[in-house]
Amino acid sequence: MQTDVAKNLHEVLDNLPQDVRLVAISKYHPNEYIEAAYQEGQRIFGESHEQELAKKVESLPKDIEWHFIGHLQTNKVKYIAPYISMIEAVDSFKLLKEINKQAAKHDRIINVLLELHIAEEETKYGLTLDDCRNLLAEGTWKELEHVQICGLMMMASNTDDTQLIEKEFDIAAKFFDEIKQKYFTNDNHFCERSWGMSNDYQLAIKHQSTMVRVGTFIFGPRIY
Repeated sequence: MQTDVAKNLHEVLDNLPQDVRLVAISKYHPNEYIEAAYQEGQRIFGESHEQELAKKVESLPKDIEWHFIGHLQTNKVKYIAPYISMIEAVDSFKLLKEINKQAAKHDRIINVLLELHIAEEETKYGLTLDDCRNLLAEGTWKELEHVQICGLMMMASNTDDTQLIEKEFDIAAKFFDEIKQKYFTNDNHFCERSWGMSNDYQLAIKHQSTMVRVGTFIFGPRIY
């Protein structure tokens, strides 16, 4: 299986433009699979369960850049604050404030992405575009010295309708441009557009994605 991981990983990497990075989604996959990808040079991995992540952080190479990609409850932030590289799914100001508080305890600045809810599906988390506009307009986020807002993240609808998927990516890309211009013009940190997963990452690249989150295509079905 490790050879499959290496082959699949390169298949994805070979399809990515130079300015698009891969977050290999390793949740529910064993260390051996992550090590196989690591041996091929992959360094960014995505996890969404704090307990599973804690074990992996302990036992895997220290130069891995861990991204937290799932819905994060405020009471779990303290567990990942010492080591997380990026929290990709910030969906409220309350969560942003908690990340700042816990990062301060470790004298760190934690990179975050604001998660948008664009897809029609009820099951998705995230800020509506207006919620996100209101959060930024309110301005208190500027006082949070231990978080760095680096861009936006979203998930397209889980559908075979490529037109709908492209429409959602396009909405996200235009919204990124809107708030970049309004709030982050001179902030080079605000540059990430995290959209695109195993089944739609090639469409995401057409719509300005800078980070794609691919798991199943590389590692196979999840092992629960």
